[in-house]
Amino acid sequence: MAEVRFEIVKQAAVLSEKSSGWKKELNVVSWNGAAPKYDIRDWSPDHTKMGKGITLSAKEADALREALEQEFADRE
Repeated sequence: MAEVRFEIVKQAAVLSEKSSGWKKELNVVSWNGAAPKYDIRDWSPDHTKMGKGITLSAKEADALREALEQEFADRE
């Protein structure tokens, strides 16, 4: 299996933290030298290990933001 290279370009938010120190984070990440994308996944405290996650283009992230805004507006 080929090595996966990544660079966390920007740490945007910590969404939650487990007692083990792993954190679910929203980051902007470049995978294998590609253009950076929004990324939500669990990371070890030193960012050397990661869990499964989801990567979104800016357009997809904007669509998610709009969907969440509508979801929360509908709750009120």
